[in-house]
Amino acid sequence: MSKTGPNHSWYHRFVMYWVDHLRQLFSSLGELWRTPLSSLMTIAVLGVSLALPASFYVLLKNAESVSQHWQSKAQISLYLQQGVTGQQLAELGQALSGMEELETVTYISPEQGLNDFREAAGFAEALSLLADNPLPAVFILNLSETGREPQTADALLQQLQAEPLVAEARLDMAWLARLSSIVDLLRQVVVGLAVLLLVGVLLVVSNTLRLNILNSRREIEIMKLVGATDGFIQRPFLYVGLWYGIIGSLLAWWLTLVMVFWLSHKVGVLAALYNSDFQLFGLDLPESLLLLLTGTLLSLLASGFSVRRHIRAIEPG
Repeated sequence: MSKTGPNHSWYHRFVMYWVDHLRQLFSSLGELWRTPLSSLMTIAVLGVSLALPASFYVLLKNAESVSQHWQSKAQISLYLQQGVTGQQLAELGQALSGMEELETVTYISPEQGLNDFREAAGFAEALSLLADNPLPAVFILNLSETGREPQTADALLQQLQAEPLVAEARLDMAWLARLSSIVDLLRQVVVGLAVLLLVGVLLVVSNTLRLNILNSRREIEIMKLVGATDGFIQRPFLYVGLWYGIIGSLLAWWLTLVMVFWLSHKVGVLAALYNSDFQLFGLDLPESLLLLLTGTLLSLLASGFSVRRHIRAIEPG
């Protein structure tokens, strides 16, 4: 009996410790119900404050997706000199295929180019009057992920332009540079706004719990008079902050989901005008969990700082 007694006592204390925590956890949830208006206001502010950076992140993610899709269409058109022999074409094509900056290399003969132009332009009768085919042989070069960087693409363009067999090499670098700059600017804006809004979450939770503590000042003084420790008194307020973070994060996730659902149809209509099957992406499961975790941790951090500071400042008069 003496051997099992201490183990049983330790197990009993361990179980009662967690039972007491669970009791205070759910009783703190009841505290939110007892002050529904102020609780709803705080949760609404938290939800909106977390939903805004989440929505900006969704915007950034879709902008990067569109950017990568457009950059994947980046091509260099390589117009060759007239009179290039078949052997020269084969050697040039082999050299181009070995470049890591290029993803695919497509050769278009003068005859194929003329036929494509005739079908696309609708000038079949006019083109039939030409004595000779004026179109040169062309290589269409799709850039790889490495070659899509503006500096790399520009250097590659200059290198290809210097080839003896090349009459002209074309690549619209301006739109690639502009697109990259816009995405970078959007990324910085999202980070800046997210930091400001998350600081707002800290301030809202901290100030709300400060008011709760001041409203309970008399009860806290009585608890300290009967010997309650600061940790015991702080625990219900910390759990209130935890519930604020959890419920506010869930509201933010729902608001972000509604925003994506609301815009999906309009984005689909706009994409169809450009013959694209692009669809708006929302938060996936890891991103949703990160949103919930971030909101909860921020609320706990603000709760711990505010509760510890103000409860220590209260002493029985």
